[in-house]
Amino acid sequence: MKKRTAVLWLVILILVLGSLGVMSFNVIRQTRATDSKGLKLGLDLAGGVSITYQAKGNTPSSQQMKDTIAKLQSRIENDLGEGQTTTEANVYQVGDNRITVEIPGVKDANAMLAQLGTPGKLYFIKQTGSDGSANYQVSQQTGQYELTKSIEQLQSDGSIVLTGSDVTSSKAGYETQQTGAQKPVVQISLNENGTRAFADATTQAKEKGQSIGIYYDGKFVSVPRVDAAITDGSAVINGMSSYEEADKLATYIRIGGLDIELEELQSEVVGAQLGSNAVSTALLAAGVGLAIVMVFMIALYLLPGLAAAIALALYTVMTVAILYAFNVTLTLPGVAGVILSLGMAVDANAIIFARIREEISTGANVRNAVAAGFHKALGAIIDGNVTTLIAAAVLGLLGSGTVKGFAITLAIGVVLSMFTALLITRLIISIFMALGARDPKAYGKSREWPKINFIGRRWLFIGISLAVICAGVIGLGFHQLSAGKALNYSLEFSGGTSTTVSFDQAYNLQEAQSQIVPVFESVTGDHDVQVQTVQNSKQIIFKTRTLNLEERKSLNEALNQKFGVAESEISSENISSTIGGEMRRAALIAVIVAVFFMLIYIWLRFRDFRFASSAIIALVHDVLIVLTMYAIFRMSVGSAFIACILTVVGYSVNDTIVIFDRHRDNLKTLTDTSNEALAEMANEGVRQTLGRSLSTSFTTAVMVLMLLILGTSTMREFAFPLLVGVISGTYSSIFIATPLWYMMRSHSKIKSADGPAARITANEEKAVRKKKKAQMAKTRR
Repeated sequence: MKKRTAVLWLVILILVLGSLGVMSFNVIRQTRATDSKGLKLGLDLAGGVSITYQAKGNTPSSQQMKDTIAKLQSRIENDLGEGQTTTEANVYQVGDNRITVEIPGVKDANAMLAQLGTPGKLYFIKQTGSDGSANYQVSQQTGQYELTKSIEQLQSDGSIVLTGSDVTSSKAGYETQQTGAQKPVVQISLNENGTRAFADATTQAKEKGQSIGIYYDGKFVSVPRVDAAITDGSAVINGMSSYEEADKLATYIRIGGLDIELEELQSEVVGAQLGSNAVSTALLAAGVGLAIVMVFMIALYLLPGLAAAIALALYTVMTVAILYAFNVTLTLPGVAGVILSLGMAVDANAIIFARIREEISTGANVRNAVAAGFHKALGAIIDGNVTTLIAAAVLGLLGSGTVKGFAITLAIGVVLSMFTALLITRLIISIFMALGARDPKAYGKSREWPKINFIGRRWLFIGISLAVICAGVIGLGFHQLSAGKALNYSLEFSGGTSTTVSFDQAYNLQEAQSQIVPVFESVTGDHDVQVQTVQNSKQIIFKTRTLNLEERKSLNEALNQKFGVAESEISSENISSTIGGEMRRAALIAVIVAVFFMLIYIWLRFRDFRFASSAIIALVHDVLIVLTMYAIFRMSVGSAFIACILTVVGYSVNDTIVIFDRHRDNLKTLTDTSNEALAEMANEGVRQTLGRSLSTSFTTAVMVLMLLILGTSTMREFAFPLLVGVISGTYSSIFIATPLWYMMRSHSKIKSADGPAARITANEEKAVRKKKKAQMAKTRR
């Protein structure tokens, strides 16, 4: 790069960084002020709208309530998610026949009610019955279609083709006509039973030239004529005059797919669950942590560290810009995804700089060292980030709620971290070199770590891990026997009691947590009390573990004595978990599938299943260590627990892959296949990447530690196990993964009659063949 070009790139970089920085500053300022123009925050950070529905008619069964909750959750995420990004909504049961929906980032309850609608009954009805009489006709009085028979008569006659439960999806769209014009339509998909029934009904209707009426909540919303038999379970309803009309019909069809009929009982705007200052403290922790990381990178890596610091600054403002531009709902798990991706951004730079220093130590000039460093680091960076992207993609596709929110922010962060590390950092270093910074001293030399026999002491390291995990298993068993619960499940997992109190004065969230929550804790013994304020009201909602009748009476008396609240102003109801069984199963399945695909990817990339299996065992080790911590310290297991486990999974694999990448490189030059040579090579690979492992762990731990020190109490409950996970991930990558790989590899060798070496990798075979050719050539000479 010429000097003039370097100056031009430097000016462009400063302008881009400055403009994005100003925009990000304004977005963060508006976010701190809880302005609607800032980042979209979840219920835990900013609150939202709470809507309570009540089932019509008789009390539904528990299974009906569970099915309805699952469908409501799915519909909110899939149907409102595109426009509202409501991937973090909570849906849970209240009492026997009510369901509460909490949607983040919304301040207008009426507007959301209009979008969400009132779930009613949906039917697809034949035009004529089995006797040929009309099932519906146009009323001469109203000019609208009306039923000529009751729903019960239509059901017994077989005239109801489908109900809402047969519809799997419904959305508005456009269909291109032969003239090229775009016409609004409704596209629906049916389940297996619905597909068969609809195929028969549309075939008959087409032959007779009849229609099939769509009847929702006591009236016809559409009566489309059947133009063709529909046998594939995918139908298109046309005849709408506008997209808005099509969207309205699609909404009617969607909300008619619930198992029970609901009516709106109440709606209100609720405050943040983590406290009014949660956003400010999270942003402060992130800012302080980022500053420390930048100073650390400059101190450790000198001039390349300065380049990395500038790239990290650009990474940060680009992350804010993308979260803002795509209206992503940011919650506590989302913060975890950002922290993890920031650690991976530092990790990519650390890998590159370690390679550059190695090249300089061999005598290469700065320009060649930089080129070689980026080239040799590319494989490890791609492998580490791709495995994490695989996890994010699977979690995003299969997960819901908390899991999906984490996956979105993690994926954004990983892509940006690769972009800034591989392109921006290299561009900045090239600018420095073009401006004259070519002294090797400014880039540093590789550090020689003391020789540690990691392989020789493998049983010590494995023994330490087993001892800690066994302590966790014992703790889980003890708590299961003594308390009936192996883990201390929070409200999100086990449900509890919701107590709504009307005070004679308004309290903000901070005042409620400092003055009122201690009363709840002293009476209930529950230190996991969730608080929500109700906008424009003196009411506050407190959620605790399930309280019995005596505890409720004691609580009422305490509130009366302390705050003068009459018993009539206190209402208590049992609520179900917000992280229901379906969501937990979805999260578990998503993690298992993600681990499976990571296993396949590592196997294909390294051409050695032992690398893949060792990495996955190390991952499981880290998850068990975090579980041990939760079991021993009886920490609350809630949505933050899921975020913590997912973060540990992503971090552990990435950390291990980098070390394995070095082993793969070293295997290419290994000609001695003895166990002693293999052990020495493994020890050398760990030593070569030790500086990078420790620096990455330090920078990631600093970000988490800032949350632990500066964050709210709930954030600290999340940050502490995450810190344990980072430490465990580093430990397993250095002391567990490589010894496991060595043991698998050394025990899989087979002695044959022709000599050693039966099961060796393709790279080793090439090395052995190359050595034999050289010996033969030498013999001929």
